[in-house]
Amino acid sequence: MITKDEIFGYTPDPQYKTTVAYFSMEFAVDQALKIYSGGLGFLSGSHLRSAYELKQNLMGIGMLWKYGYYDQVRDGNALMKPDFIEKDYAFLQDIGIVFAVPVHDAPVHVKAWLLGPETFGTAPLFLLSTDIPENDEVSKSITHSLYDPNETTRIAQTIVLGIGGAMLLDILGIEPDVYHMNEGHSVSLNFFLHAKYKSLDEVRKRVVFTTHTPEMAGNEAHSYGLLKEMSFFYHLKEHEVKYLLGLDGDYFNYTLAALKFSRKANGVSKLHGEVARQMWANNPGVCEITSVTNAQNKAYWADPVIDQAILSNDDQGIIIRKKEMKHELFKVVADQCGKLFDENVLTIVWARRFAGYKRADLIMQDWGRFINLLNNKNFPVQVIWAGKPYPEDSEGIGLFNQITSRAKPFKNCAVLTGYELALSALLKKGSDVWLNNPRMYHEASGTSGMTAAMNGSINLSLPDGWVPEFARDKENGFLIAKAQVGFSGVEKDSLENKNLMEVLENAVLPMYYQKPGIWLAIMKQAATDVVPGFEAGRLAKEYYEKLYNHK
Repeated sequence: MITKDEIFGYTPDPQYKTTVAYFSMEFAVDQALKIYSGGLGFLSGSHLRSAYELKQNLMGIGMLWKYGYYDQVRDGNALMKPDFIEKDYAFLQDIGIVFAVPVHDAPVHVKAWLLGPETFGTAPLFLLSTDIPENDEVSKSITHSLYDPNETTRIAQTIVLGIGGAMLLDILGIEPDVYHMNEGHSVSLNFFLHAKYKSLDEVRKRVVFTTHTPEMAGNEAHSYGLLKEMSFFYHLKEHEVKYLLGLDGDYFNYTLAALKFSRKANGVSKLHGEVARQMWANNPGVCEITSVTNAQNKAYWADPVIDQAILSNDDQGIIIRKKEMKHELFKVVADQCGKLFDENVLTIVWARRFAGYKRADLIMQDWGRFINLLNNKNFPVQVIWAGKPYPEDSEGIGLFNQITSRAKPFKNCAVLTGYELALSALLKKGSDVWLNNPRMYHEASGTSGMTAAMNGSINLSLPDGWVPEFARDKENGFLIAKAQVGFSGVEKDSLENKNLMEVLENAVLPMYYQKPGIWLAIMKQAATDVVPGFEAGRLAKEYYEKLYNHK
């Protein structure tokens, strides 16, 4: 049996002696390990990297997805299609542990793999797989695809992560001081802990929770009957679950249950913390919801050359390096789209998960004004989009393809596929402006702008998520004025499109071309302001201070 010393490979710093097991459905730690979809994974991956740098006593529990999330490719008409291609990882360590997790009252065999700390510079990460010979084809498929669209498969995935992850720790002889649920997917672990400790209070002593979803509809829920049938509640019956947590109704909400099982929870920005407290305020028995604002690992994300130039106030060095990084990004644009972009032209990037509330096409809403922006010879622009919709999200894929078709005739517009860690890094390094225009109060955090700022890209954003904690208009970024409360969604889209275009036309473009000194000052201020407040070392420390350590 592998020992704790062998798992870590380092002696945890005494100030982090509290042992933490960090459960997440996805971790984005390296381009080579494709077990993530987007922001949740980017956050957990940076957390593991900074936990390693600080030598914290924290280990990750995740899933080994055979086909990853999906591979974003193009069909014969150059439109997007999802492909599912088997992945193989020779760098994972087989620790020789296979165990059974009850799913549908039958044993599903789970194999544990270890991503050692030295491989990518992360805290140790255990990954669970059901794709092993001991299982039938249905059981094997549980860990095939992240966020499988089939409801029972999705539930089985959460059982393997939660109950399976807790079982693995018992097998390893590790009794964590804290079980940290990063989002509600692992909430089933609490039923295993309740069977072990026989008391809700004993579970609460050990469990904390991070919620990422400010929309009620986005918080996963399933019928009690189906969950009971699938062994989600471990040994408890439906009425016992309802009595234990003070719940009623026909549907079990993962987030609400997690808030009742935890001693403390957090939103992922100050604004999101406020939204989460309002969302769940009418539910008795929920724990305190504080906030720990998301952050990203600078050592992984920041280009060292431009970082050093910014730190030493070397304006010429910044300018030279920025053009070099744009050149690298534009090779991908040329390769994918057959368009040659110019390093001397202001480049705007919108890149994140394709979800309706993120409004990828907001800049296009007034088509005539958008055309004028593209054709402005005095202040030329280049626009790049990238992002992955959910593979079953026909609306999101339709929007991606619509933008692709509309952008195709223009030499200065490009839509890129393959938005994963590597492309994300290229886009942040190669952009001048990082555009973020979600519907207000729908963005829990929106961490991509943090790593953009670390690479000399200036945020142009609505004041949602983390942005109000960071942005000062025309000092370290550009703010888009939000529409007033009371307008319809259509009216808000129209107003915020106008506000976005006015900032671009009247502030961003004239400054970039006519006042490069001021532009550089804003860029440098942003890079200075984003660290340490939005660097994941702060986040990793703050979790210990606010959630893990008893006060």
